[in-house]
Amino acid sequence: MMRLDKYLSEAGVASRKELRAMIKGGRVQVDGETVRSPELRIDEEAAEVLVDGSPVRLPGIVVLMLHKPAGYVTSTDDPRDPTVMELLPPEYRDLFPVGRLDKETEGLLLFTNDGPLCHALTSPKHQVEKEYYAETQGEVDGADADAFRAGMELRDGTKCLPAELRKGERGCYVTVREGKYHQVRRMLAARGKPVLYLRREKEGSLELGSLPLGHTRLLTEEETTALLGQV
Repeated sequence: MMRLDKYLSEAGVASRKELRAMIKGGRVQVDGETVRSPELRIDEEAAEVLVDGSPVRLPGIVVLMLHKPAGYVTSTDDPRDPTVMELLPPEYRDLFPVGRLDKETEGLLLFTNDGPLCHALTSPKHQVEKEYYAETQGEVDGADADAFRAGMELRDGTKCLPAELRKGERGCYVTVREGKYHQVRRMLAARGKPVLYLRREKEGSLELGSLPLGHTRLLTEEETTALLGQV
């Protein structure tokens, strides 16, 4: 259950102050009845809410995928560097990023309007898997894979959960279940294999696929439902 004024605010009708005046002025109906109490609690999923005779609904969960290029910081505002928000279509620039990719890392980056989903995807307790493709100075080997699998302690004492490292035709693939600061770069550097190029390929059930560099796409309803099922 949600307060009526909060419902209308989240639906983008007006500010809380303006909404109180609108409700007390008899401009809002709930399930066919005029209401005058901003504090009225309604079923946000089932109630029929009208303002001046027009239906009002909460926006659904929106999840947008970006193939982030290098050179952009994951921030909503930065005075020094271009941000990933500049790459989004104007109508989606009110979304917020889910986690981070550092400035020089490319790949899959999600944006959403749903705070609980964002928190769940980035929370260490959910251990959502993220897969990266990396090209390194020097080739990774079996000893590196064993070290990743055992869980590493970095030079500054940071402890990393067990991760997967496998060699590809050119570079290597790293799968982690947490998102510590520059984690993949630091883990590979700790093995004497500094990263030359890094791209996130997967997050949970989602894959970057053939999305062109710098482009975005909305997740389908099925993809969003699958993502919600993992957290």
